[in-house]
Amino acid sequence: MNDRAPLLSRAVRGKKGFRTAVFVLVLAAAAAGPAAAQQAVILVRHAEKADSSKDSALSEAGRARAEALAVLVAPLGITAVYASEYRRARLTAEPAAAALGLKVQTYAAGDAAGVIGHSNTLPELMRRLGHPSEEIIADDDYGSLFVLLPQTGDTPVVVRLHY
Repeated sequence: MNDRAPLLSRAVRGKKGFRTAVFVLVLAAAAAGPAAAQQAVILVRHAEKADSSKDSALSEAGRARAEALAVLVAPLGITAVYASEYRRARLTAEPAAAALGLKVQTYAAGDAAGVIGHSNTLPELMRRLGHPSEEIIADDDYGSLFVLLPQTGDTPVVVRLHY
């Protein structure tokens, strides 16, 4: 991981610190030029599930987290929101998409594209986007957010935050 990532991770404390860190990352991408700003990818695992069924809805905590995500991403200028066809992913993405004036576009869980995914699909997506190491997302980790910022001729800067 990039040497700058630990500094940003240590700077994140509470909602205000998290928002500041995401804002700084988006600003850094914009400062790198229009192409880099347009290529930023934000990956989020779906929020807490209501139960262990295959196509679970969100729990109360999950719905609250999805609403918090919507507030967080509203000012970021995101132009597309993707989620797998599973309810928990769509329900996590819908408040953010609504805040951005967008519709959630779904993809098959096995596809290599998406924003809201799963603990077992996000690491592969990051690898395909050029992240050289495999991130491990624990089964009970519902608050990780990964920001991938492509670098010309280099591996992307990847910062893992928690919301």
